[in-house]
Amino acid sequence: MAHNHRPAPEKSASRKFTFLTIGIVAILALLTAGIIGSKIGSSGSNPASGGAESTQGGQGGQDPQSSQGGSSQQTVDMSRRTPGDPTAIGDVDAPVVMIEYSDYRCPFCALFARDTLPKLVDKYVESGKLRIEWRDFPVFGDQSIKAAVAGRAAAQQDKFWDFNKVVFAAAPERGHPDLPPERLIEFAKQAGVPDIDQFKADMKSDKLRQKVVTDAQEAASLGATGTPTFLINGRPLVGAQPLGNFKKAIEDALATAEAK
Repeated sequence: MAHNHRPAPEKSASRKFTFLTIGIVAILALLTAGIIGSKIGSSGSNPASGGAESTQGGQGGQDPQSSQGGSSQQTVDMSRRTPGDPTAIGDVDAPVVMIEYSDYRCPFCALFARDTLPKLVDKYVESGKLRIEWRDFPVFGDQSIKAAVAGRAAAQQDKFWDFNKVVFAAAPERGHPDLPPERLIEFAKQAGVPDIDQFKADMKSDKLRQKVVTDAQEAASLGATGTPTFLINGRPLVGAQPLGNFKKAIEDALATAEAK
C-alpha cells in the first residue's frame, strides 16, 4: 500500500505499535463484545512494532523471566488439560503446560512452529514432561480469523496439528501470508483432512468461530497484544525466543513442579 508521507524514523516504531494495537482491538471487537484486563506485559510481543524481531536479536539472550518481570512475577494458570483436546499435544497430566497464543498469519509464530516446536516436542512432550495447548489469537485481520476457524475445522477431523504444520511451513519469513478460503482448503487437503466437504462446511461454523472468540478473549484478558505469546506453567514468555530460552523456562517449571 502506497503512502504519501513517510513518518520520521524515530516515530515510526511507536506509530506502528499504535496502529497494531488499534487493529487488535478492532479485530477483537469484531469477534466479540470487547476486551478488559491486563496481566501480561506487551514488551517484545508485537511484530509490527519490531518487538518480536528484537526477541531474536537484542532480547534473545535474556532470561525469559527477567524480561517479563523477574521470578517474583505472579503466575496465571490458564491451562485447560481437557482430555482428547485435538488442539493440544502431550500428556494431560504433564507437570508443565505451555500455552501458545498464536495467529496463522504471524511470521514469528511460523518461525516458532518450524524451528522450535519440533525440538520441544522431541525433548519434553514425548517424555511426558510437557503438554502444549494451542490458543487462537487472530490479530492480523479477517483472514486470520478465518484461518483460525479453518484450524478448528481441521481439528474436527483430528487433523489440527497436521493443518497447523502445513500452513506454517508455507509461510514467508517476513510479512503476512495471503490466506483466502481456497488456499485454506488446499492446505486442508495437504494435511490429509479426509472429508473436505465437511471441512468447507465447518469453516462457516458459528460454533467453531465461538471457540476462536473464547481463545481471543482469554488472550485479551491477560493483556496480550501480540503473537506469539506463551504461558509456561503460568509464567509468560513473549515472542519467537531462541530455543534455549524455552528450555530454561521449561526446566525451571519442571524444577518448581518437582519441589511441590
